[in-house]
Amino acid sequence: MTTSEPPERDRGAEKLNWVERRREKIRAEVERNRRGDYKVPTWVLAVALAVIVGGWLALIFLA
Repeated sequence: MTTSEPPERDRGAEKLNWVERRREKIRAEVERNRRGDYKVPTWVLAVALAVIVGGWLALIFLA
């Protein structure tokens, strides 16, 4: 019987490869951030989050 899906063991290897690639991307991002090569400073992200949460709370309590 022919199927379009690879055998189970091949899918497991493909999944493992995807996990390994994802881990490597995360490691590379963490290393960049530690070196200071990040694009947006953390404090800017924190302020943006506070503004968004504050806006939602204002809408909820003042509406």
